[in-house]
Amino acid sequence: MASKAIPSHLRPQAAANGSAEAPRHHGKTQSHVAFENTSTNVAASQMRNALNQLSETVDDPSQKKRFEAEMDNFFALFRRYLNDRAKSNTIDWNKINPPAPEQVVNYDKLPNSDAVDFLNKLAVVKLNGGLGTSMGCVGPKSVIEVRDGMSFLDLSVRQIEYLNRTYDVNVPFVLMNSFNTDDDTASIIKKYEGHNIDILTFNQSRYPRVLKDSLLPAPKSFKSQLSDWYPPGHGDVFESLYNSGMLDQLIERGVEYIFMSNADNLGAVVDLRILQHMVETKAEYIMELTDKTKADVKGGTIIDYEGKARLLEIAQVPKQYVNEFKSIKKFKYFNTNNIWMNVKAIKRVVEENALELEIIPNEKSIPADKKGEADLSVLQLETAVGAAIRFFKNAHGVNVPRKRFLPVKTCSDLMLVKSNLYTLSHGQLVMDASRFGPAPLIKLGGDFKKVAQFQKRIGSIPNIVELDHLTVTGDVNFGRGIVLKGTVIIVATENSTIDIPPGSVLENVVVQGSLRILEH
Repeated sequence: MASKAIPSHLRPQAAANGSAEAPRHHGKTQSHVAFENTSTNVAASQMRNALNQLSETVDDPSQKKRFEAEMDNFFALFRRYLNDRAKSNTIDWNKINPPAPEQVVNYDKLPNSDAVDFLNKLAVVKLNGGLGTSMGCVGPKSVIEVRDGMSFLDLSVRQIEYLNRTYDVNVPFVLMNSFNTDDDTASIIKKYEGHNIDILTFNQSRYPRVLKDSLLPAPKSFKSQLSDWYPPGHGDVFESLYNSGMLDQLIERGVEYIFMSNADNLGAVVDLRILQHMVETKAEYIMELTDKTKADVKGGTIIDYEGKARLLEIAQVPKQYVNEFKSIKKFKYFNTNNIWMNVKAIKRVVEENALELEIIPNEKSIPADKKGEADLSVLQLETAVGAAIRFFKNAHGVNVPRKRFLPVKTCSDLMLVKSNLYTLSHGQLVMDASRFGPAPLIKLGGDFKKVAQFQKRIGSIPNIVELDHLTVTGDVNFGRGIVLKGTVIIVATENSTIDIPPGSVLENVVVQGSLRILEH
């Protein structure tokens, strides 16, 4: 089954000789082009040999078959990276336009009847490959407690249970794990066994990091240390769904549509209006967009490129156009990474090797084994699921309300979702009806970076229903029963501490210097 996913030009006999036809270049001498083609082919050939050697270190036959399919897919990515680099493949800024009216549909214009008939054909997929390390936590990020003793995973399970119970359906909950999160997730989901929900899991690919100097794989064997491998971004969902057999499993269950989102987006709940719109318009792919604010200027945006909807990420933008990319006037929307897809269309594009997602080279380093040795510089070749929009039929964006994008990436976000601005209803966060306008902007400094620090400094979350903007830097501690309104800025200068007294009401104030409350 997996062999179908191997691009035809990379099947072993074609790959080993490295005799790809020389691409045409503009503005380069023939000798320059010849040199680049030769070095590209040499690097590709050496990588292919190294990957073959890696495959020989896998003992279990079934494991070996999956590993070989993964390495073939990785090689396709690596080969494209080399070609892009040789050809200086960059996007032509002059061809970039804001999306055409038909490429983005406003949520308010969608049908407003409960599309219950289509729920039986839906599966919910969460991208569960990330760790909680950036917030100082161990294990999968999805198990961080976010609200009322419940984790991201708990809230998602409650939402789908409620959906299944209310509409008498059986929407499966599918987790795409990475090799970093798979074992822990398998243990954690056992607690849901008595619940009204089918939880399915599959793993995204495990690709070898590439040594920057030699362009060879960092791992020397299948069992090499974990730091030699990486999960290649959520653009890998298509091939992983296919290679793991999960795609066929869903098709056998009668699933026709997938709603996919990041595990840490608490606003990404099943929406019957979008589902009905997808069915009625026969769209194979829908990207949920929301209005860009100054806080989102780095987020990927939808563009019109040669008549097709495409995703444009900041990493693809030439330096001289970055400010234009960040402009809210030209690019009004950004991608929430809530994606709706047709299951059979995914199968088709994978089998046709049609997905050539833009490659995001991510530079990392592997810590040295011994003191005094230099860290190893490595490349991770990653792709984003949003980039697939141009490979599907009738693909377009839906401009959704901001409430569908409520990610928790930092402790600033955690403060927001734990606050009294939201209440919990069947696993879904609902904003206080008395709130006027969008959620406040919260910026907590480095002293609040880790969850343990955050919990120690903010024993009880302040009342923020009337807060617009909060900035906190330095050694600051919050007492209980505090109310924050308007714009509040708290700056503890170096070597000083600010303790905000219990019961304080701070409205449109700047607090700076030091303020200590000593217990006696």
